[in-house]
Amino acid sequence: MSVKNKTIVWFRQDLRIHDNPALLSAADAGDILPVYILDDINAGDWAMGAASRVWLHESLEKLNESLNGKLLLLCGDAETLIADLVDASNATAVHWNRCYEPWRIQRDQKIKLALTEKGIKVESTNGSLLWEPWSITKKDGSPYKVYSPYFKRGCLGSVDIIRPVVRAPKTINYVRRNKDIQGLTLDELNLQPSIPWDKGILAAWDAGEDGAHNKLTDLVARRLEGYKQGRDFPAMDSTSRLSPHLHFGEISPHQVWSQVRQVIPVQEEDLSHYLSELGWREFSYYLLFHWPTLPDQPFQPKYKAFPWGADNEGLEKWQKGQTGFPIIDAGMRELWQTGYMHNRVRMIVGSFLIKNQLIHWQHGARWFWDCLVDADLASNSASWQWVAGSGADASPYFRIFNPLLQSEKFDGDGDYLIRYVPELKGLPKKYRHKPWEAPADVLQAAGIELGVDYPHPILDLKVTRERALGALKAMNNQLAMD
Repeated sequence: MSVKNKTIVWFRQDLRIHDNPALLSAADAGDILPVYILDDINAGDWAMGAASRVWLHESLEKLNESLNGKLLLLCGDAETLIADLVDASNATAVHWNRCYEPWRIQRDQKIKLALTEKGIKVESTNGSLLWEPWSITKKDGSPYKVYSPYFKRGCLGSVDIIRPVVRAPKTINYVRRNKDIQGLTLDELNLQPSIPWDKGILAAWDAGEDGAHNKLTDLVARRLEGYKQGRDFPAMDSTSRLSPHLHFGEISPHQVWSQVRQVIPVQEEDLSHYLSELGWREFSYYLLFHWPTLPDQPFQPKYKAFPWGADNEGLEKWQKGQTGFPIIDAGMRELWQTGYMHNRVRMIVGSFLIKNQLIHWQHGARWFWDCLVDADLASNSASWQWVAGSGADASPYFRIFNPLLQSEKFDGDGDYLIRYVPELKGLPKKYRHKPWEAPADVLQAAGIELGVDYPHPILDLKVTRERALGALKAMNNQLAMD
């Protein structure tokens, strides 16, 4: 009588059943023991933020249902826990889909080496990127630093590198757990926040694989119509809102790429633009892989000398959405209430913090890390450095967004503003963007007393713009003297 293979399937950022190469290969080979490990120990400074934990709680619950309640939940050092689990289950193999954060790469290499030395087969596969970071290089073998040639010449010139979408396992047989295999309940993972702000997040989203596929189905049904133009307008429902689903691996980029290309003609500019946004996600991971200091150090070293200011009070007002600039406050409140912020608004609030407030981009990145449900180390770090001018292929530092012009251009009627700053809804549309210019009788009719019902602006846009440009000039002058 043959003995069935026993394989540990280690779920990480691939919380799905469909198009999961690690799960499929293990399930086809024999019995599996599915496990998720919350590893805050190896994550260190990059342990999951509060909003991400809210999402994770829901996603793990859905995944466990898909696995017939067989998902083993553990918390602690994955290096130790995987080794112990192999011994307790008599597993002969461990399968996982690769992750690309520096701390995960280092940890996984140690685990793979230790298991291999014990005769345990380790199989790691690509479950979350269209193009592996090491597969796309320039002709001289060096990595790209600019997005356009990376995507157009590197990625799109190597489309055949993209692996096909794989089927879900036809059947899944599970390892019978013994008394030595004991996990935690979902509540014991302690993913719930200490303050009850998660209800807004849960109301705004449908976490899990089914929710992800519903989003993709909606996206395909409307054929991305108006995506290129509409994605800049925060009051419109033109974006895919797939980013948290992609981050947690409830759907793979391969599924998204394949499905939209099958339904929408390649020449459509909306499709082309959407695929390029998927490309930016890939580029962020590419940068993080080749330059692992991206979350901590400026990609362009000269920005180490930038003379950042210190304004704890201003930072707190920015975080709370109390700056007196409606588009900034709407974005920051959307973030707090829903765990998300529209991409155009992310650029506006980022520019305001970095350039008008002269506060280091890392403070913004840290706040987003804690508050975003799609808090992705690669995208978060690359995006903040892009706005700061210090990143790869970055927006120049001297490109300073004017929040008033941005607000009037992309939210002309102020619909987005009053959605998250409802105290301004009584104002005529032309004053919603700049309530401090409203006459006293107009403010009174709207029931607004500036400084009481809504704050005065915390800074002067013209003065702080000149200050930012002066700081840039001072940095360049100092570098020229060194």
